[in-house]
Amino acid sequence: MITTQAAVIEGAGAPFTVQDVELDDPQPNEILVRLTAAGICHTDLTMKAGHIPFPLPGVLGHEGTGVVEAVGAAVTRVVPGDTVVMTFTSCGHCPSCKSAHPAYCTTWIPTNLIGGKRVDGSSPISRAGQPLGGRFFGQSSFARHAIVDERSAVKIQEDLPPELLAPLACSIQTGAGAVWNTLRPEPGSSVAVLGVGAVGVAAIMAASLSPVRQIIAVGRDPEHLAAAEKYGATHTLNTSEVELAAGLRDLTGGAGVDNVVEAIGNADLLRASIEALATRGSVAVVGAPPYGVEVSLDVHRLLPGRRVLGVCEGDSDPEQLIPLLAGLVKSGRLPIAPLIREYAFDQIEAAASDFAGGQVTKAVLRFDA
Repeated sequence: MITTQAAVIEGAGAPFTVQDVELDDPQPNEILVRLTAAGICHTDLTMKAGHIPFPLPGVLGHEGTGVVEAVGAAVTRVVPGDTVVMTFTSCGHCPSCKSAHPAYCTTWIPTNLIGGKRVDGSSPISRAGQPLGGRFFGQSSFARHAIVDERSAVKIQEDLPPELLAPLACSIQTGAGAVWNTLRPEPGSSVAVLGVGAVGVAAIMAASLSPVRQIIAVGRDPEHLAAAEKYGATHTLNTSEVELAAGLRDLTGGAGVDNVVEAIGNADLLRASIEALATRGSVAVVGAPPYGVEVSLDVHRLLPGRRVLGVCEGDSDPEQLIPLLAGLVKSGRLPIAPLIREYAFDQIEAAASDFAGGQVTKAVLRFDA
């Protein structure tokens, strides 16, 4: 057992407070990681607000990167000294995992989102002898050290600074994967991306690396839309000025858009994007509104081959996609650095506030700052 520092949430709506906690020694399929950076994602803030159940007091964080310090007896993927990116976990045995779709693992919700503990019912994190909710996405990386499920850890060979590695764990792989793995746009087709946060910009960058004809960035902030053009958008659409469906049809010459990434979690915009689809067009639903939000639509709109596809973590196989993304960042083909603002770990509450308020596209905590 070791003592480290973690950002603990005492209850729904409470702030992050950095305090001492204890970590168990790694179990056979776990590793001990010393964190160098961790990104803040909207899912962290959703859990913090209590919109999705998670055992509190607890420790969140699911975009971690760091150095392996110790490994359990059965670990084969990494050794001490390896640099890893920590992403979602999965069982490795269900049909989805065996077919290279671990983001749709049958154990995904309890082991990543709402469980807060190991399969055996224990938590790897405690405070003054009392267990805390932990193992968020197999990691709980808002801490200087984390006990991490082996399947959450992806070894990275590229020599990249930690602040560029951390976002690959969720937001960048989600946006890029939604384009490459789910939509798979055909050459010469059109792609619209609703939302120009980190996930949306990653989708725009991924589309720009595909042989598409048109990339439409959709948002409400003129500065964010102008930035989207630097990342590969060929057109922008401001929904504070133009109705979404009409605007998309106009930009596509009346044909409708072939592919949409809905990265906002807005039911009205999702319905409008379905209305704007071309024949055989597809919407990848990435944004997550609160539980219970419904979207009504005319079924006849779907009959000409239109599809609405739910997407989790970009339908990624992290062992394959995250190293690819790291290589693209290293080569300059995935220029994510301008999206990032760094904060010292003890500034986590300020970082979360800035991120929630839209003052920063991707807030990344640095543990050596």
